[in-house]
Amino acid sequence: MDTDFYKDVLMALSDGVYVVNKKREILFWSDGAEKVTGYSSSEVLGKRCADNVLCHVTAEGEELCTKGCPLRSTIRNGNLAEADVFLHHKLGHRVPVTVKATPLKDQAGKVVGAVEFFSQLSSQDNFLAELEKLRNTALTDRLTKVGNRRFGEITLENLTRKASDTPYGLLFVDIDHFKHVNDTWGHSVGDDVLRMVANSVSSGLRTGDAISRWGGEEFLLILPSSTVQELVTIGERLRMLVEKSWLEYQGTIIKVTASIGGAMVTKGEDVTSVLQRADKQLYFCKSNGRNMVSIDDAILITNKHTGGI
Repeated sequence: MDTDFYKDVLMALSDGVYVVNKKREILFWSDGAEKVTGYSSSEVLGKRCADNVLCHVTAEGEELCTKGCPLRSTIRNGNLAEADVFLHHKLGHRVPVTVKATPLKDQAGKVVGAVEFFSQLSSQDNFLAELEKLRNTALTDRLTKVGNRRFGEITLENLTRKASDTPYGLLFVDIDHFKHVNDTWGHSVGDDVLRMVANSVSSGLRTGDAISRWGGEEFLLILPSSTVQELVTIGERLRMLVEKSWLEYQGTIIKVTASIGGAMVTKGEDVTSVLQRADKQLYFCKSNGRNMVSIDDAILITNKHTGGI
């Protein structure tokens, strides 16, 4: 069988596949890779995967292109490598994937490159499937394709009726300095930023969590069966994913950050009260440097820098 046969097989896979040489320059890019990342082969061939293409980060925010890269590890030691990471999509947001890297060797057994397979994590697939069901209903935000405010209100009403059995937490996610984005780049780019943030935040949620666009540049996240510590952990992960996202416009990289405030519902508490407590924590973030997370009485200040745009 010739090489075209194997190329056709790789192209037929729904998962992403790409091949690199020892310098990690991309030599082959499958149709599945384009589907998952948004990048076509013409945009990535000849580039290194770290050249503003995939730029993997861990759930803790560690950038793997300079340290801990599965491809680099495979090329160096000739062993298989696997990791769960968030890759960078062409539209700016982060996508959760499992990556598996395997070495490519010549006839003498010398490593000459590597191939990486990556697939979206199943929890995200489930979440996207749920969003797909919402897309054709009155409960979807037309711009970002997440739930709209009415969807959030209905979800809260349902949880409140079961609050004694199912504790839940809320997170408000608000894009920092969003007016500056609109004033500087225009509302079309502002819309792209809203979509980017919505997708990155969605990618960091658990199966069963809900996201709605509450208004303007603010999103409400509803997290059933949560604890205060889980709100802190999830909030920090989402803050990191937004900070590590970017989009390109007319040759300029546009980045934003987000402030996140949250609260756990207490027994017998009504929706208005818990929303007010979460909003108070969001205000605390906005008043103390932005790009940070504050959860009711468990305050976590993660980064006082406002980020760059």
